[in-house]
Amino acid sequence: MNTHDFPQLSSVTKIEQGFESYGYICSTEIATAVFLAFQLRKPILVEGPPGVGKTELAKTTSLLLDVPLIRLQCYEGLDEAKALYEWKYGKQLLYTQVLKEKLGDLLRGAQGLAESVERLHQFGDIFYSEDFLEPRPLLKAMQQESGAILLIDEVDKSDYEFESLLLEILSDYQVSIPEIGTVKAVTSPMVFLTSNNSRDLSDALKRRCLHLYIPFPTVELEDRIVRSRVPDINEVLRHQLVQFVHSLRQLDLKKNPSISETIDWARSLILLHADQLDEDLIRRTLNLLLKFEDDIEATEPELRGLLLDATGPST
Repeated sequence: MNTHDFPQLSSVTKIEQGFESYGYICSTEIATAVFLAFQLRKPILVEGPPGVGKTELAKTTSLLLDVPLIRLQCYEGLDEAKALYEWKYGKQLLYTQVLKEKLGDLLRGAQGLAESVERLHQFGDIFYSEDFLEPRPLLKAMQQESGAILLIDEVDKSDYEFESLLLEILSDYQVSIPEIGTVKAVTSPMVFLTSNNSRDLSDALKRRCLHLYIPFPTVELEDRIVRSRVPDINEVLRHQLVQFVHSLRQLDLKKNPSISETIDWARSLILLHADQLDEDLIRRTLNLLLKFEDDIEATEPELRGLLLDATGPST
């Protein structure tokens, strides 16, 4: 991407303001990492626990720049046929049938076997051309004339072999296709890779990327996020529920509540006409924050103390 074409990313402050206009409240560290990744034309590897806004960061950048978001969801066994390209075998088969029917016309006048084979080879090259290529997310992102946001989501769920496939794209924004040669990006996409740290990524991949770690937000930042996403909630309830969620994350849980779950809880409490937290209300809605029954059972004995932390001794 040409930096002159996107003044929205020309400074850290503009990025923070632009993100906020789309409801994504971020820290200065996040805005700085995005600014540097854009200016240096480097991919950005975003790591952190699930639910802290890693994927949302790429989506919001796409909205801010008004360019397509092309997403590749990673999983074990992902290969180049699903991630990069594959050949349109049905179209090749159809053209093969056409070639058979026209074979007499094509070979008419050929002098000997060598000339006949040479004529057929000319058509063989056509079958492995860009006309028969089916681009998958990685190649599709490089074909966008106005640029794109390429989101390689949960790259830690893929195999090391897939990481090797990414290296050429992440360093040079190009890919080598054996039958065609090297295909360079029309306009270099801005690349976000996300990881939940389920396994260590290779040094080769990390070297090609700027690194950003997004932890769970501070109480103050999450309060701003809830205020932005749930503007109808009253201030007292907002402060209480954010503090409760932060105290909840200090427990030994299988899965800590994410930011999106905090927002869902806030919206649900409004629907229940709540003005402030109480123990009965929390028990009835705890399943919105905790997705494992073991976590709910482990939290039950701690509820009174968590509520006291959230509301103060007067409640």
